[in-house]
Amino acid sequence: MTARRIAAAAFMTACLALPAHAQNAPSTCHAIAEGIPKAQHASFSGQAPALLAALGREEVKITYAHHSTYVIESPAGVTIATDYSGYAGPLVPRVVTMNNAHSTHYTNVPDPGIETVLRGWNPDGGPARHQVTVDDTYIRNVPTDTRGYGGDIADGNSIFVFEIAGLCIGHLGHLHHLLTNEDFAELGRLDVVMVPVDGSWTLSQEGMAETVARLQSRIVLPMHRFAGPIERFLQRLPDFAVERRAERSLIVSMRSLPERPTIVVLDGV
Repeated sequence: MTARRIAAAAFMTACLALPAHAQNAPSTCHAIAEGIPKAQHASFSGQAPALLAALGREEVKITYAHHSTYVIESPAGVTIATDYSGYAGPLVPRVVTMNNAHSTHYTNVPDPGIETVLRGWNPDGGPARHQVTVDDTYIRNVPTDTRGYGGDIADGNSIFVFEIAGLCIGHLGHLHHLLTNEDFAELGRLDVVMVPVDGSWTLSQEGMAETVARLQSRIVLPMHRFAGPIERFLQRLPDFAVERRAERSLIVSMRSLPERPTIVVLDGV
């Protein structure tokens, strides 16, 4: 078993339940990325839940909706729609994240049934900062710049990180520049990452491949493709395996992560 999985397994056996919408919860991804045993830094409140080893209790479902919207479902049933522009399928998600590059990445009138709306930009200026826990899901963000119709927008994008069932899942949003060492440090470990591959409105395919290669996520989920061929992006990552699936959903857990970094192209992408 790799050091990554040993550290994650230690967290899963030690974790305690968090109250909904708790602020400033410790980050599993940061702790493991820094090589610090998570159990030594846990400061959760609440009662210890059953271990996640029960069938399905450690699994996360990720479904491609459209454009750059994925729907993530946690073991406790928390549903999250990324880059939500008003539609994420037939069900209303409990949580949505948004970026303000274009109207395909946000909406000013989210469904009133959505419990938590997280904007990747700060309407009052400066970077957005989110640290939110909803049941078994911890969500945080790393601000970056973005590109809009009028030019570059400082702090207009956020990379959202969803920490669920020991997994660290990232969504790069409308990233259009290379990340700094500080950005990578703030992101920490990402087991699964959703990346825009259009190569024009967002980061170039060469730059995106460089970013993905440095992240070394076990699963890479392309998005924001438009009509361009995806092969050019895939060819820039020759050390990654490629899986093309006929379904729109993927079920993943710490135990099912592939040993080799793998680009998974879901139906509809």
